[in-house]
Amino acid sequence: MPLLIEHVCQSLAAVAPLRLAESWDNVGLLIGDRQRDCRRVMTCLTITPDVVAEATDQQVDLIVAHHPLPFKPMARLTTDSTASGMVLELAAHRIAVYSAHTAFDSARRGINQQLAEGLQLTDIAPLLPDPADTSETPDGSGRYGRVAATTLEQIMRRAADFLKLPKVRYVGDPDAAVTKVALACGSGGSFLDAARRKGCDCMLTGESNFHACLEAQSQGIGLILVGHYASERFAMEQLADHLMQEHDELTVWASRSESDPLRQFSL
Repeated sequence: MPLLIEHVCQSLAAVAPLRLAESWDNVGLLIGDRQRDCRRVMTCLTITPDVVAEATDQQVDLIVAHHPLPFKPMARLTTDSTASGMVLELAAHRIAVYSAHTAFDSARRGINQQLAEGLQLTDIAPLLPDPADTSETPDGSGRYGRVAATTLEQIMRRAADFLKLPKVRYVGDPDAAVTKVALACGSGGSFLDAARRKGCDCMLTGESNFHACLEAQSQGIGLILVGHYASERFAMEQLADHLMQEHDELTVWASRSESDPLRQFSL
């Protein structure tokens, strides 16, 4: 029996149940035919023209992208916009697209859980638990956990080492004592109040706006900003490995053309 796109969708839904997605999100199979054979899968953080070109060149059957495409309803499909043009190109090559997005953020083996483990936290729990989940390791938004007494600087070093980063941005005193850490992948400034309520000394996220940085400063909570791309891309690489282990018939890889669009200029 051939492996179908639907079978891979089922595997992905087992990793990140779609009921965990935020109400505003667009998740699941977004482009494609569930009944088509699936042999080649590529994961990525975001579908861009470079990713589309790689997928068509490599004759991919399914792209598993963290960020949905399409995200919002499209009134027309033309090449007048980048997003609709990519949808047209993917459809023309019969390349399916699946996204779990916020469901993968919140799942018990999702991005935030992986981040927490990468920072070597203990007693890990969701910042905002899923009220429908009463298991010992529940799903939920964000994560927080404990560390042996350390400093904000040392947590930054752990993050940089785990995510393979040359530097990170931060708010706070590098020498400030830390025993409890919160985190939220992507753009997680909205979790700052939840982190404060849990008694966290610092919070790690991908990016945050200026006002959230000021709020962290006024609350005495260290804020570590590792970049949106770095806070999530690593998990799409691990997801590629998981899918290949789950299905011997598949060839799976994380996009080789994708990169962080932000660059640093040294004066």
